[in-house]
Order: sequence, then structure tokens, then C-alpha cells
Amino acid sequence: MTTEKVNDDKTEDVGETEEPTDNLVTTTHTISGPGWELEYETITGTMVINEELVEDEKFAGHKPKAEVFVTSYVAKGGDGERPVVFAFNGGPGSSSVWLHLGLFGPRRVLAGDVDDPRTAPYGLADNAETLLRYADLVFIDPMTTGYTRAVVGGKPAEYHGYTRDRDLVGEVIRIWLGRHQRWLSPKFLAGESYGTTRAASLAGHLVTRHGIALNGIILISAVLDFGTIRFTHGNDLPYVHFLPTYAATAAYHRGLSTGEVEERIERARTFATEIFAPALARGSRLSADERAALANGLSDLIGLDPGYIERARFRIEHMHFFAELLRDRGLDTGRLDTRFTSVPANLNNEVQETDPSHMFIFFPYTAAFNQYVRAELGFHSDLEYEILTGRVQPWSYKEFEGRAVTTTDELSAALRAQPDLRVYVGFGYYDGATPFSASEYVLDHLDVPSEITDKIVRKYYPAGHMTYVHEEVRVAQSADIAAFVLGESNE
Repeated sequence: MTTEKVNDDKTEDVGETEEPTDNLVTTTHTISGPGWELEYETITGTMVINEELVEDEKFAGHKPKAEVFVTSYVAKGGDGERPVVFAFNGGPGSSSVWLHLGLFGPRRVLAGDVDDPRTAPYGLADNAETLLRYADLVFIDPMTTGYTRAVVGGKPAEYHGYTRDRDLVGEVIRIWLGRHQRWLSPKFLAGESYGTTRAASLAGHLVTRHGIALNGIILISAVLDFGTIRFTHGNDLPYVHFLPTYAATAAYHRGLSTGEVEERIERARTFATEIFAPALARGSRLSADERAALANGLSDLIGLDPGYIERARFRIEHMHFFAELLRDRGLDTGRLDTRFTSVPANLNNEVQETDPSHMFIFFPYTAAFNQYVRAELGFHSDLEYEILTGRVQPWSYKEFEGRAVTTTDELSAALRAQPDLRVYVGFGYYDGATPFSASEYVLDHLDVPSEITDKIVRKYYPAGHMTYVHEEVRVAQSADIAAFVLGESNE
């Protein structure tokens, strides 16, 4: 910013840049439920993150680089044995609002669900299932998301990429532990979507760079190897691993029960690995009868016309599937949550035009957070709180030039370094963005002994990418994650 100073000779000196400082607000709150009450402190605002400077091989001090927006919840009367969960969402370009007001925080948004839609102006309520009952919570917004920005004169694009984004979040965690004297507390990372990519990478980075040992990693709607979900020429993995999600979606829209959907998923898993993947590998060597049988088998599972499937050479890209599945009803299905539908502008659209689940979720979370942060947390800013922004694009994956983005090496290294490190993974059957089969595949191929992967907690829910949109799932998943953090068996 620019400051004006009045000197003794009454002349004005304009243009000096003030050193940025932390801008934090502390408030106290109480939440209660049947048989329990919890008083907690909330620290909300921006932390200045500095970087050390070395010039001509000499230490040249430090320079402010970023003002990172963080919301911390700390139970009153707690001690160093209370766990701390550092949480963030993904995108890239997403703030932490989804896990904050959707699942973990002491307040939650009232957004409704596909069969119980809410309309503006929406609302907020106490979250009796909040993870704060069992752990302190720290929600971190990466660069250009939420209220996080580069300092005046800084370049935000420096942090719009795989490594620098990870390192910035890691620095926030290191500083927070020191300021709150929590280095001896049990430590957990929690990420959703690209946040799981960040969390898996952070697990390795925190160990090797900062010597920070973790107790657990919570992955929700995980994507750990982009080669399993990105539809690129010559890569058949996504076609194989989207198949169970397509089958679940088709079964849901046929009105099947959750149990019947799960049965359909099992059939799709078997078909994908034993029939579909080998058939794709054979390519043009399939006979006409084999092609017809494959198309009919796929059609029975995913609900598309056999002719459409065969014309696509059996490779159904997901945005085409979302447009095609309910074309006879004049509807597109969702991507983030395939239970949702909407009427496209063009009934002959080749691919999904707009994700109906995104708009359904985006509006209530935007309204709720902007009210909550000012009225209840006491933090005021005229900046746009970037809920989910494209301003971080293009996102840099320069570390992976010529190959798929993957965190398997870093996650495997963290698990080898800490054999007792626990991992929870939550999957949504109707997640059309990060299909559960893809993450299963990655977890099954980590470079660690099988006794380590066998301990990974895998939980499946009849919900989409934001699993907690489904109220029954929100309650069940909250209990599962609480048990995980407490170290209780929830196999």
C-alpha cells in the first residue's frame, strides 16, 4: 500500500511501501450437543509468509511474499495432546470453504440436497458433528483463493503451480505449529480433490524439508495420479476407471436402491478388469462378434446405446457420458455429483454444457461464508473471497513435463519413512470428477509393503464429489473421520 508521511518541514513524502503485517481477529464461541458443550476460540485472518533471501551466496534477510488467509479453531482448555487437523480443498483454485462449512467446522451451511433443494438466501446452523469436538482445526486458503494474496508488488503466479503451492501451505503449517506451541500435538492433513494431491505431496515434503512427522492423512474424493483420470490419446486407464462410476450413475437414474447400486458397481469392477481392459488392449484385433458383445455388455452396465458405444470405439469420455446418459429425457447429469440433472440449452449437445451440481453447491456456500466471516468471526475485507476461481490458471505442472502428474512417489516415501502413518480415503459413488476406481488403483500400486496398504481405511458413500452434500452421508462420514483421528478402529 502507499502511505503519506508529514515531515517536520510539512512536505509530504508519498510512495513508501509499508511492511505487511498479520491481520488476525480472535473471537470466542460455544457449541453444544446432547451431553456435551465445547468453548472454543477462533483466530481468523491473514498471516504474512516470508521467504529467506540469499544474494551472492550471502544471507540477505527475509522478504514478505504472501498474505495467507487462515481460520483456526482451538478448543479452550485444551492441551498439547489434542490433535490438530490442517485442512484445505483443491481446484486448483478452490478455497477451503467446502470442508470448512460442509463437513469439519462448528458451523455448517444449509444447502439442501438433490431431493431437498434449498433456495436463496440459504442459511447457517451449528454442526453437532463437527470434528472440533476431537481436534483443533486449521483451514488454509492457497494463493489467490479465499482472501489469500501475494504482497504488494509480489507475483501470485509464482505460487500457481504444484511445488510452490505445496511449499507455501507447508510453510503456513510450520509457522502455525510454532506460534501456537503445538509441535508435540498429533498432526493430521485433510484434503479434498486437488487438495488430496497437495496433501499427499505435503506428507513427503513436511518430512524431508521440515522434519514434521504426521499421524494421519485424510483424503476425500482423492486424485493421486492424473494419468488415471485424464482422457488423453493412447491412455486407456481413465476409460477403465470411470466405468464403475458410470455404472453407479446409470443405476441411480434408473431408480435403483443403494444396495442395488453397490451390486452394479461390483459387476462393473469385474467387467472393467477382466473383460473391458483386455478388450481395449486388443484394439482392432477384436472380431465383429466380440465388438458387439462388448458393446452390449457395456450398455447393460452404463445405460448407453450399444451403437453409440461401438461408434466411440468403446472409449466414452466423461463429459460425453454426462450429456448422453439422459438424452432421451432432455437432461444432462452432473459431474461433481452425477445425481444432479439440468436441462441443457442445446438438446443435441455433444458434451455436458454446465454442471448442475456445481451451481447447486456454489451459491449457498458463497452466501454462507461471506456472512459468517463478517458477522460471526469478525473479519472484514472488501476483497472478493475467491470461493472457486480460475485466476490461478494456467496452473504449472512443469515438474511433470512429458508425464502424468502423480504423487505416488511422495506418498510412498512418507509411508515408508513413517510405517505407522495412517491414511483414510473417502470415496463417493457418484463422483464424476475423481472416480473412486482410479484412486483404488493408485493405492493398490504404492511402492510400500502390502501390510502398509492393507491398513489404509477406505470408506464408500452414496454421494458425489462433495460427499457431505448428502445429509446422511455427512453424519456418517463425520463419525468415520472422528474415529480415524482418535485412532479407533473403523474398518
